[in-house]
Amino acid sequence: MAFKLASASTLALAAAMGLTLAGCSTLTGSPAMPGDGAVVAPSGVEWVQDVHSHARPQIARVGHVDLDLTADFDRKVLSGEATLDISGQAGADQIILDVRNLDIASVTDGAGRALTWRLGADDPILGQPLTIDLPPLRADETRKLVISYATRPDAAALQWLTPSQTAGGEKPYLFSQGQAILTRTWVPTQDSPGIRQTYSARIVVPSDLKAVMSAESLTPNGEPVGNGMTAYRFRMTNPVPPYLIALGVGDVAFADIDERTGVWTEPSKLRAAHDELMPTADMVDVAEDLYGPYRWGRYDLLVLPPSFPFGGMENPRLTFATPTIIAGDRSLVSLVAHELAHSWSGNLVTNATWDDFWLNEGFTVYFENRIMEAVYGRDRAMQEQVLGYGDLQEAIAELPPEDTRLKLDLAGRDPDEGMTDIAYEKGALFLRTIEGIVGRDRFDAWLRGYFERNAFRPMTTERFLEDIRTHLVQGDEALEDRLMMDAWIYQPGLPSNAVAPQSDAFVPVDNAARAVFVDGATPPRALWDGWNTQQRQRFLAWRPNGLQAGRDWLTPAQLAALDETLDLSQEGNAEVRFGWLQIALAHRYEPAVASAEEFLLGMGRRKFVLPLFTTLWNEGDWGRPIATRIYARARPLYHPVTTGSVDAVVGVPN
Repeated sequence: MAFKLASASTLALAAAMGLTLAGCSTLTGSPAMPGDGAVVAPSGVEWVQDVHSHARPQIARVGHVDLDLTADFDRKVLSGEATLDISGQAGADQIILDVRNLDIASVTDGAGRALTWRLGADDPILGQPLTIDLPPLRADETRKLVISYATRPDAAALQWLTPSQTAGGEKPYLFSQGQAILTRTWVPTQDSPGIRQTYSARIVVPSDLKAVMSAESLTPNGEPVGNGMTAYRFRMTNPVPPYLIALGVGDVAFADIDERTGVWTEPSKLRAAHDELMPTADMVDVAEDLYGPYRWGRYDLLVLPPSFPFGGMENPRLTFATPTIIAGDRSLVSLVAHELAHSWSGNLVTNATWDDFWLNEGFTVYFENRIMEAVYGRDRAMQEQVLGYGDLQEAIAELPPEDTRLKLDLAGRDPDEGMTDIAYEKGALFLRTIEGIVGRDRFDAWLRGYFERNAFRPMTTERFLEDIRTHLVQGDEALEDRLMMDAWIYQPGLPSNAVAPQSDAFVPVDNAARAVFVDGATPPRALWDGWNTQQRQRFLAWRPNGLQAGRDWLTPAQLAALDETLDLSQEGNAEVRFGWLQIALAHRYEPAVASAEEFLLGMGRRKFVLPLFTTLWNEGDWGRPIATRIYARARPLYHPVTTGSVDAVVGVPN
């Protein structure tokens, strides 16, 4: 997942989290890959209590979810049935599921006999437990439950877009986002990352739309069912954590990249998205060379409308991606490398609870960088590392010390609060530190084995430590001391063996930044034109040493020179424009307000939206009226994940 919290102030953001055609053909559907057979989950899973789930999997658990749902765009509701395959310990006479704002109509067994059920107390973060009474289970028995239900228009996982919110402007759109604990707002199941489930689905949608899911498509052209509706069927035979059950419905078209990769998006955007994402096929090949076979069949991407709240979401077989990565020069495709890497770290080996989130994201950032190095070279990879290290330093400075540990304690908190650069960048730096001490060949052998040994298993930090000590350290006390693993995981900040990455490509950038920002030199248009996106990001992220929070470091004349010389307010690259707007708004630079408003109304990616509104809000009597005015227009366009964060900063507009 590429949606760590970027910050104007990471502390403020954490507090606010209370809660892809030349040469391509348009196809009606993506083909299935041979060998998409079922994977049997490993035996001997040790169940861990997840404080963000009501489920008790050690007693009774869900193994398969079968959905039969109809999408009603007028009512903004999914309704139908979820049939669950359950099993458990002998004698278990109830099962507990997670639901949040679902309207449950009935619960029956597989033969249609009514079962007793009840909803427990409603928690603002966790939702409600749905407890279902059962005739006692027998050992090794699998039983079916059928739940008839409907979602609500405000289901937090779902965003229903009007035609005006799409590129085509003529047809509506729907997509889901389940991570971290939002699947329970559209699927009644045990919504914990440690309880892996296979799934199948029949999704009925208006016939002028197409449904796609994070699963193998069984009916690429759909099946007419009458009344202007068409059904699409899917199956996922690999057990996945529930947050990876994902749905998209809209006017979408497909283009192959190669025999196992391709792009879905709205027809008017297909050529640009396909051209931008051509490196995807090479990335899959590189990833397999590094850490073993890709186990999911196809790897496709769905480039969503602009309101998608994250950079990307690693839904198996079908990564969901923001259109902000379509920069025109492939400069932001590291996001694809990141989501692809999740096919191993996160989807194959998954954090058992959200306290162990670094096991998903730290591993993925490390793996992403290795893919980028193999495809684009060491220099590009080092630039990415240095930018990430800068984000990490900011997070360590601004977060409470207890939240700078890799192993978190998120009891009583929204798990989104753990989605900071600590999990992503500190986790990756920890793995690079191990690699640097033991050597790349030895480290790669261990990591490939780690994915193989633990495939389709939930992973805790403690099991990670057991694995690496057994298979890499192997009792070498001197090596154990040099690695300082316990300090990395359980202590705040960075241990003494952490080494900051360096990039020679950033030396002239830093020199130019110092000349402009400190000495008042003219912005270097000739240098700027020769820099890549990462160097431009570095330039805009530069700050004078010792700069106090809230203090300006540029004069109005310097801001105007930057804007006019480098055309920053008209910049089309989202990362670069964001970097500029953070500077401009913090300096109350009035000419940039129109650019900020256009940017905030044009996309809903939380990584950009939340910091910019936070920066405006921090500017008091100048910034708050601007933030309130823009948010009143923008809020109806955003996904609930984004509005839930911004509401905590700006408030809900009247």
